[in-house]
Amino acid sequence: MQIGLIGGGNMARAMARGWGRPVLCADPVAGRAQALAEEVGGEALASNAEVAQRADLVVLCHKPAQLRDVAAEIAASAKAVVSILGGVALADVEAFYPDRPVYRFIPSLPVEVRQGAVVQARPRGEHAETDAAVAELFAELGTLVVLDDSQVDLATALMSCAPAYVALVAEAQIDAGVRRGMPAAQGAELVVQTLAGTAELLRRRGYDTLAVRREVSSPGGLTARGLDALERGGVRAAFSEALDAVLGA
Repeated sequence: MQIGLIGGGNMARAMARGWGRPVLCADPVAGRAQALAEEVGGEALASNAEVAQRADLVVLCHKPAQLRDVAAEIAASAKAVVSILGGVALADVEAFYPDRPVYRFIPSLPVEVRQGAVVQARPRGEHAETDAAVAELFAELGTLVVLDDSQVDLATALMSCAPAYVALVAEAQIDAGVRRGMPAAQGAELVVQTLAGTAELLRRRGYDTLAVRREVSSPGGLTARGLDALERGGVRAAFSEALDAVLGA
């Protein structure tokens, strides 16, 4: 399946690196599509229309506000369309690309290393063969979670923004160590490797966060005191407020 990317920004690059196969790409920023094509293989094309004409699957990686304008260029020739546009419902994309398979996926930055999660809005099931091929393609990038389209924005707030949150948490831990004398490089290695290992441990334990937390925390011990400090610092409230802020609540 020849993939065509409309836009060559951060998420387009992450997906292309994760797939590790040649792509077609067009981007209005000078040199960005060319740089991506040189890195993963494929071609930088002169127009969105040419991408749509040559690709089996067009992935919309442009800004959400450009939906109408891009559709005017490519809707006549696109064979199948995937939208990764944040905040744009599947039905809104389908309205601009009638009479062909249209899909909505939300990836997150770790797809670059084939990790993390990819959310798919449940397709209508009218194109079974294409549905299966597209789902398989995106499942290469990470754990594929299929949800009703009404839940995709909430899922986006939970997982698409999360790499920045995790990076902030890691940074805060590293800085705390540096404040007490730990060299930054060694602190970063300790924190990041522990985060990665803990994620894998949670997967193997069936995502039972409470069980893992209790295994580390003995009553009145060091971890219990640290957790108490985090609770008093408002860590739960901070993440809840972050979710509300992303969703505009």
